[in-house]
Amino acid sequence: MSKLFHHRMLRSNTGRNVLAGALLMSALAACSSGGSTPAVGAGAGGTYGFAQAAQNSSAPITVWVDSDRAAAVAAFTKANPGVAVKVVTYDGSANGSNSFKTKIGLLDRAGQGWPDVVFSTQNNDAAWASQKTNGKAAFGAVLDQGLIPPGVLGGFTKGALDPCTVSGHVYCLRNDLAQNVLWFDKTLMTKFGYTLPTSWEDYQTLSAKVAQEHPGYLTGGVGDAWTPEVFMWASQCGANQVTGPRAVTIEATGPNCQRAAKLIDAGVANKTLSTVSVFSPGFVKQYAGKVLMMPGPAWFAGAVFNNPSALKLPAGQLGVAAPLAWSGAQPVTGDVGGGTWFISSHSKNLAAASKFAQFVTTSDDYQVDLAPGYPAFGAAAAKWISKQESSKYYATSLQPIIDAGGQIWSGWGSPEFSQEAVWAKTMTPLVNSGQSIAANLQKWQDALKNQAQVTGYTVK
Repeated sequence: MSKLFHHRMLRSNTGRNVLAGALLMSALAACSSGGSTPAVGAGAGGTYGFAQAAQNSSAPITVWVDSDRAAAVAAFTKANPGVAVKVVTYDGSANGSNSFKTKIGLLDRAGQGWPDVVFSTQNNDAAWASQKTNGKAAFGAVLDQGLIPPGVLGGFTKGALDPCTVSGHVYCLRNDLAQNVLWFDKTLMTKFGYTLPTSWEDYQTLSAKVAQEHPGYLTGGVGDAWTPEVFMWASQCGANQVTGPRAVTIEATGPNCQRAAKLIDAGVANKTLSTVSVFSPGFVKQYAGKVLMMPGPAWFAGAVFNNPSALKLPAGQLGVAAPLAWSGAQPVTGDVGGGTWFISSHSKNLAAASKFAQFVTTSDDYQVDLAPGYPAFGAAAAKWISKQESSKYYATSLQPIIDAGGQIWSGWGSPEFSQEAVWAKTMTPLVNSGQSIAANLQKWQDALKNQAQVTGYTVK
């Protein structure tokens, strides 16, 4: 998932550094396969709610990962030397490449060669991986019928498995979350004498004040494709409500969408919301040292603020606050990223595949010690936050990130098509040309409807 230009909080070079080692370890492990065991759960329905191949508990498992997840494979093989793992490195479907689905489609046609476990940077893969294609079995194995223990599934942060859940069943495990919070420069807030807002209304009022008193300073950005996931999602805009495997309700012009659109329009007009991508050289050149506040995902800390190639905010200045709430409503937030792990229904060693998927999503050896992003598994997340706080980089507690993890609004779905791609094509040009988002919500709704129908969804 990845989302377009997906990054993660406090991104490290660990994954890149251990890639060669992981490949070597995996190759050695793959040479140690043993004999086969009788078929387990084969036949209609199977033991875990799907038809299974004849099982071989000594068969090596093939794992597809992107380069940043090489550290996960290395940690698993170190902790489980008796499990043979073959690694295939691919792009993880980053930037909407759709390579995961495309590659599985080719293997479906060949009728062989499926991997046992796949990591994807996308959150919308369960929408297709849970469905039969041209009469072929769904690639994704059902996980909540015994393949993954209920206690493990129950340990994920509330709502974390929503993108993995289709028709009441879980088809993937979340690697990390990318919940939105309010990042702010505590030094600047104190210098300017401003009080941190707790509502979107207060945020808009403060933004207008900043425009008057400190022109050139920012309170946010709308120059990236995930803009709707920051502002529209947090306003409970019903533009992306998945109601079934091939059904979606799109209502992008209602009051909740209008209020967020008007907030964007106001910020663009008074220039407190940047229309430049936060990852562009122009953003850094123009706004380094001038970002007062910025609603955005957890990974903004490392990718935007504490990044030598970006804003390079010094230690002791970056603070984080809870997601903002609209007046009269409970605070909810959006999610800009995270990754997912799938177990193949075709796997001939489901025991090892399940062991691997559980390890890389729940084990401290990876999720706390090595993972660059906020873990989706609750126990690991708390320890991961403590580790980040021990760096002494932050000016405040990181507790708001933990709290926000359970405040992601479930009304924003994960259909097979990309919400971000539609926004980038339809609305970003309007933002860049100074046109009103609020006045063009119908255009956004029509574009979403058309894309959903082209992808095979029934639209209400």
